[in-house]
Amino acid sequence: MFKKILLAHDGSKGADAALEKAAELCKLSGAELVVLTVYRHHSILEASLSMVRGGDDKGGNLDDVMRSASREVGEHAKARAKELGVGNVHAYIKGGPSARTIIAFAKEQNCDLIVVGSRGLGASEGYMLGSVSHKVTSISPVPVLIT
Repeated sequence: MFKKILLAHDGSKGADAALEKAAELCKLSGAELVVLTVYRHHSILEASLSMVRGGDDKGGNLDDVMRSASREVGEHAKARAKELGVGNVHAYIKGGPSARTIIAFAKEQNCDLIVVGSRGLGASEGYMLGSVSHKVTSISPVPVLIT
């Protein structure tokens, strides 16, 4: 059935539901689970307007903070997948535009299924289908399961 499943996880409730489905599929098929958390790079202007300042207890510039938060989300998802019985699971973080980064990573890792939540942490939360999940389905060369 599936050999390698990519789970896009942003720490949202929708992503947690997607994690549970991905774990079920991995257990049924014996597939490897690859968890990807994507953070968005910020422009110099966005960083200058941020509440996070270099050298404070938050850990540095805005990209560093986002990378650190993404790493925590990915590691938490990996631990949860193991709790759910997935034997072979790896977590990664990448910076960039969410949908395109997910697709590029799926190609790079030779994943044969992408699992995403229907709505994540984006600004349009609550509007039917989330913009990231919608874009992933429209540009993905492999099947996408939206939960």
